[in-house]
Amino acid sequence: MTSRSYATPSTPPPVPGHVAVIMDGNGRWASDRGLPRQEGHRAGMTAVRETLEGCVEAGIETLTLFAFSTENWERPEEEVASVMGLLKYYAEKEEAELREKGVRVRILGDRERLDDGVRAAIDRIEEATADGSRLRLNLMLSYSGRDEILRAARLLAGRVAAGELDPAEIDEERLEDALYTRGLPDPDLLIRTSGEFRLSNFMLWQLAYTEILIAPVLWPDFTREDLHAAVQEYQRRERRFGRVSPS
Repeated sequence: MTSRSYATPSTPPPVPGHVAVIMDGNGRWASDRGLPRQEGHRAGMTAVRETLEGCVEAGIETLTLFAFSTENWERPEEEVASVMGLLKYYAEKEEAELREKGVRVRILGDRERLDDGVRAAIDRIEEATADGSRLRLNLMLSYSGRDEILRAARLLAGRVAAGELDPAEIDEERLEDALYTRGLPDPDLLIRTSGEFRLSNFMLWQLAYTEILIAPVLWPDFTREDLHAAVQEYQRRERRFGRVSPS
């Protein structure tokens, strides 16, 4: 299980090691400008670059972006096709630059629903950036928190049925080992843009003690300055993880 610690008054405020982002507001951004929703998704890619570069500047080690949920498959076919096309295009376009910047890309979620072209593109970018050590970039694609927990439960149940695991041995560490995020620390900071106060089925297990910041800005307008402001707000908070403040 991930070990957790927090700063005492005598230590400098820490930069969050892991920042997660619910990128919300693409559709409203486009609607406000009389544009198709697809244009909002396209504009949101600029915010992805801003956030990634801002994380590198701030010394953040891991960035996780909620790119596409399992519920998003229910959106109009044209919009889904546009989002998938953008993901494929940017995976191919940004591969070399991400590798040069030392960014390691991982795609986490149910890949079975992705078409062959998208799967091939994400396989290539994962392989090309596998040696990156400056920033871990996780894109949650075809993902939902409840489905992730159900999947982990089924994996553990299968091991029990096969006689490989005693049910009494199932603890937090074993369950975390069955999640898509295996080997990753829990997020220290969650940012949700567009002013909405919902988790939207995102990383339900991992966010148990995460600091949450709601940013009013729509995702396409989110900049590295907004990220740095969120980090500064995080640094002003005291993380107790259910404990009392140290005296």
